[in-house]
Amino acid sequence: MSKRDLKKYLDGLDKEQVAEQLLELYDKFPPVKTYYDFIFNPKEDKLVGEAKAKIANEYFPVKSRRAKLRRSTAQKYIKHFMTLGVDAHALADLMLFNIETAQRYAAKRSNIPGAFYKSMFNSFEQAIQFIVFSGFLQDFDSRLGAISSEANRQRWENSHAFSDILETLHWA
Repeated sequence: MSKRDLKKYLDGLDKEQVAEQLLELYDKFPPVKTYYDFIFNPKEDKLVGEAKAKIANEYFPVKSRRAKLRRSTAQKYIKHFMTLGVDAHALADLMLFNIETAQRYAAKRSNIPGAFYKSMFNSFEQAIQFIVFSGFLQDFDSRLGAISSEANRQRWENSHAFSDILETLHWA
């Protein structure tokens, strides 16, 4: 069904029927419930705080002994928050928090796989693109620089890429 067909169908319903269908969608589909819960009671700070706790738990687990190091956990929250329309500043903060947490983890370990560094660079690149697009470069410039410096200080195998992307950004 196209959007136009849906609009035509909805126009044929009265207000009570539309409300009834929305309530049914709310009950049947968790994403719809999540969306409306967010729209009517955003509590962005709470959502971002919960996401930060889950991300930190990936690197510094509270209950288990072994860190999972899953970038996908952070990516899931970032994608979900983009869908909900969470404040761009809070989302950029979460993106950088993910990388900073990974760097704190890496600072305490010696045998980290190369895929970890590549993954963190991908996250860094995504964060920069989002921050520039959102117009928050001045707000986050010092944190981006600190992440690049930390990658260099820890001698990450791709630390030059962190520096290069920031240098390109400042010359553009």
